[in-house]
Amino acid sequence: MAVESRAIATKPLPGSGVRPGSGHDTQWLTLTDCKRVLVVVHTEVYGGRLRDLLPLLESDLRIQTHFTIAPHAFNAGAERVLRALGDTVLPWEAALRMEFDLVLAAGSQGVHRLRGPLLRMPHGAGHIKLSRLTDDRDPGAPRTVGELGRQYLTRHGKVVPRALALAHREELATLARTCPEALPVSEVVGDACHDRLVASLPLRRRYRAALGLRRGQRLVLVSSTWGLGSSFNRLDALLPRLLTELDPARHLVAVLVHPNVWSGHGDWQVRSWLAAARRRGIVVLPPDTDWRVPLIAADWVIGDHGSVTLYATLTRAAVLLARFPAADVNHDSPAAELARTAPALSPAHPLGEQLAYARAEYPAAEYERIGRRISSEPGRFARNTRKLMYRLLELGEPAYEASLPPLPVPAPPGELPS
Repeated sequence: MAVESRAIATKPLPGSGVRPGSGHDTQWLTLTDCKRVLVVVHTEVYGGRLRDLLPLLESDLRIQTHFTIAPHAFNAGAERVLRALGDTVLPWEAALRMEFDLVLAAGSQGVHRLRGPLLRMPHGAGHIKLSRLTDDRDPGAPRTVGELGRQYLTRHGKVVPRALALAHREELATLARTCPEALPVSEVVGDACHDRLVASLPLRRRYRAALGLRRGQRLVLVSSTWGLGSSFNRLDALLPRLLTELDPARHLVAVLVHPNVWSGHGDWQVRSWLAAARRRGIVVLPPDTDWRVPLIAADWVIGDHGSVTLYATLTRAAVLLARFPAADVNHDSPAAELARTAPALSPAHPLGEQLAYARAEYPAAEYERIGRRISSEPGRFARNTRKLMYRLLELGEPAYEASLPPLPVPAPPGELPS
């Protein structure tokens, strides 16, 4: 279905509004002369990435953080992120009139209009996807690597970000091909999801209990990105097999759908499409689920070319690829290497046998190598990124080590509303 930008992108969430002093009038504030940081949330995925930055700004009375929703086709998910944070939302048009000391964003739409040094963060792993066919580019020009193309990083021939955060040194070579003028502002800081996943692996048993797994039961996580090449586009063929071929006493099946699918089609519609599977025992994880928890808990991941499948190489899960649209994927990415390594799901053989095969033939050394391509600064994202943010803020860092907490153990999953 066609997706249009949500008007709510320029409005506060219901019951919120602009906090006192959000303009230039500071008479209502208790702490004044703070450095102003603006967190720009385009979508639920982008917001999730930026949430990993917030602990790095905690407890610093020199900093005032504001949040806004930038216009985007998938704004509905952005609302969920900010509602969970419990903060008020600065309307987009108000944000455009203000000056900030640091702007944090994981997307490109509209950020050139903001006033303040922009730190652009990645919103996925490994720069997997190529630019969309509909994106603006010169006639006949090849598709660029998503996020690193000139159309995402420049405006009127000028590089927009003051700093461009990268997860791996390999991405510098990609950037040299796609937008070399952005190389001087790029900095390799690592990957927050990588570091929090690895740090949280010892909590796997607690995550599994929270997800409702019984003794001896195994978790099959079906993960889908969004778009025509995604697993969701073929779930009508896969879900019946999961229901009829796997013993529910031995296997719990959970479906993790990309937030853009929920935002693009609407929560009710996605629940409706998956209603029959839910009634027969498949767990449909809500769109605000922190996907990293079920990923750590999983025994198998049936995925596609989304980042979740790539991050599975950091866990104990055996991977099967249900779909992989090679024409839309960066051939040099770690996801493309994973597609050349992981077994592909077959329509002609029993699922139980394929799960057993993926476990028995688990290519541990290859997955470890692919996982190392996600971050060339393993365990150092917090240190590197806080240093970068405070440099842009022109502040000295707090006198304690920067760190990110392990992923919290979730409450037992509730039933999605009908």
